[in-house]
Amino acid sequence: MWESYDYTRELQKKYQKKHPNAQPVTITGSKIASSFWGKAWCDHLKYYADYDNRVGRGRTYLRNGKIFDLTIKKGTIRGVVAGNGNRPYRVKIDIDPLEDQRLVRQMSGHLDSLEVLASGQFPKKLAEQFLTSENGLFPDINAIHLHCTCPDWAYMCKHVSAVLYGVGTKLDHEPLLLFELRGIDTATFIKKSVEEKMTNLLQNAENVQSDRIINDEHIFDFFDL
Repeated sequence: MWESYDYTRELQKKYQKKHPNAQPVTITGSKIASSFWGKAWCDHLKYYADYDNRVGRGRTYLRNGKIFDLTIKKGTIRGVVAGNGNRPYRVKIDIDPLEDQRLVRQMSGHLDSLEVLASGQFPKKLAEQFLTSENGLFPDINAIHLHCTCPDWAYMCKHVSAVLYGVGTKLDHEPLLLFELRGIDTATFIKKSVEEKMTNLLQNAENVQSDRIINDEHIFDFFDL
């Protein structure tokens, strides 16, 4: 095992030398992810139960430091993962965009800062709306499209699985990447949510008549006129 680990380290050093801007994924503790968004992403992967064996092997690859590079952009995850040979495999995962207007309607009145969004410190009911497998922020298996240069015939190979779990680790440090991945501009998202919140507050204020306001028909009675 240690020989394999040392060999992987040597391959990673060579790759890093040729690609100085590479972003390897390293796990320092016993957990793959510890933040709200990181853990939520990893928990969501259980919905890919049909690929359970591959998913498990992917976790092992991640723990063994086999992800040499992982980047997240709008609609796409790219990874470089060590295999059994001298050349690593390239993984590309395309994810369908999400309708942010629907999320704005769901989150209306609950989010007013990027800090709250990034930390995941919001009410349980709101978290459930984010995490639902059907209408939430995380993609179901039909919304992701997997590609790997390895010779494995499986749709979700261990290299793809390793990258998927590596995303969870990466979200520990950059949680807002999840929104970028789904095609949601977080600044605009928060702005829309705040505007919706203010609109609702103004509408409620207009619908509530203050006890301090005297109706026109009673003003003469009030002054005994």
